Amino acid sequence: MPRTPPNRFGRWLGRTVLKLGGWRLVGEFPDLPKVVLIGVPHSSNWDGVWGFAAKLALGLDIRILGKHQLFRGPLGPPMRALGIIAINRGAASGVVEQMAARIRGADRLWLGIAPEGTRKPVARWKTGFWKIAHAARVPVLPVYFHYPDKVIGIGPAFTTSDDMEADLARLRAWYRPWQGKYHGTD
Repeated sequence: MPRTPPNRFGRWLGRTVLKLGGWRLVGEFPDLPKVVLIGVPHSSNWDGVWGFAAKLALGLDIRILGKHQLFRGPLGPPMRALGIIAINRGAASGVVEQMAARIRGADRLWLGIAPEGTRKPVARWKTGFWKIAHAARVPVLPVYFHYPDKVIGIGPAFTTSDDMEADLARLRAWYRPWQGKYHGTD
């Protein structure tokens, strides 16, 4: 798995934030060079706080797709430093192809995406994560936030098939037990 250069302060900060918040990690990240990591449910801005704390604590180098509005003003430099890639959701054409090519061309790259695409409850996930993983020929790595127990869990790597709808149904069923801060996954 991709790791950032050793940064004792960053790892300490991440562990401290998780500990103060009462959060813990369950499961293990696989030793894979390339994945599309999906984080579900995404129901609160707090998901980003806990997710980035875990990323720092473990020293993981995960690139995250995020809305371009996050980069306005003084937030831009820290967002880039955290590995966030700005996406203009209003003009997102070509993102799947660009990200798949970026993954294929890299020796090691983990790309993180929230398939719900928003913090509001959604009936259907956005399918870009599946299309990127399938086109790049890399597994999907499901990660969940379960607020009742304050757990960030890592699931088994998932290989896409040629049936996107069946794959999405299997992933959504796997996520069903986990509860976000404000709503479930369905």
